[in-house]
Amino acid sequence: MKKVILAAAVCAAFATSVHAEEAKPANEVSFNAAVTSDYRYRGISQTRLKPALQGGADYVNNPTGFYLGAWASTIKWTKDAGGEGSVELDVYAGKRGQISEDFSYDVGVLRYQYEYAPANTTEIYGQLGYGPATLKYSHSTSNLFGFADSENSGYLDFSANFDIGNGFIANLHAGRQSVRHNAAAEYTDWKIGATRDLGFATLAAAVIGTNADKSAYASPANGKFLGKTALQLTLSKTF
Repeated sequence: MKKVILAAAVCAAFATSVHAEEAKPANEVSFNAAVTSDYRYRGISQTRLKPALQGGADYVNNPTGFYLGAWASTIKWTKDAGGEGSVELDVYAGKRGQISEDFSYDVGVLRYQYEYAPANTTEIYGQLGYGPATLKYSHSTSNLFGFADSENSGYLDFSANFDIGNGFIANLHAGRQSVRHNAAAEYTDWKIGATRDLGFATLAAAVIGTNADKSAYASPANGKFLGKTALQLTLSKTF
C-alpha cells in the first residue's frame, strides 16, 4: 500500500527543482529502501503497530511521462485476518505530466498483491496537482482488501508538501475511505509531519490518526486499535 517513502521523493523533487533547466535523460531507473516504526496505510497500521522494512524500484520515461514500478513491505495483518503471508507487493503503472504551467496530472493503475488471495486488490487512480498540493481519487475495481462485496469503493486524498525552511519539508494529508456495502469500515484519516534530507538518507516524522471504528479496525492478535493517533518515524533512501 504505497507509499510511506513518498517523503523521500518529495525532498528529492525540491532539491532538484533549481536544476529544472537541465535536460533529463529519456529513461530513468531508481531504487528505494526504508525502515519505518509503523507501516500505516490510509491511517491504518498494516504491521500491528510494529516496524516494517520496505523497498522498491521505479522506471520513468521522461519524454512521455510513462512510469511503472514495484514496491514491497513487510506486514502482519493478513495473518491476523486468518490468512497467510507476511509481505505485500504493489505493482503499478501510469502516466503523468503537465496540463499547464501550474497544473499537473497523474493517472494509473495499482495492484496490491498478497499471499492471502481475498486481500488482493486492484485500484485505478487519477490525481490533479497545483503547486505543492494534490487531490487524488482511487477507485477499486475489485473487492477492497478482503471486505466482502466491496468492489467500487473509493479513497479521496488531499495532500500538500511545502518547504518550511532549514531543509525541512512540511507534509500535510487528509483522506476519506469509503467501503461499499461496509459502512462500518468507512473513516477519515489525517497526517501532520515533516521530512528532512540528511544527505545519506531522508528522515520523516509524522503524527497520524483516524476516526475509524475501533471495533472494525482492532487487531485480532492483541485487540489494539490499528487506527489510533501515533507518531511514525521513517528513514528512507532513494538511489
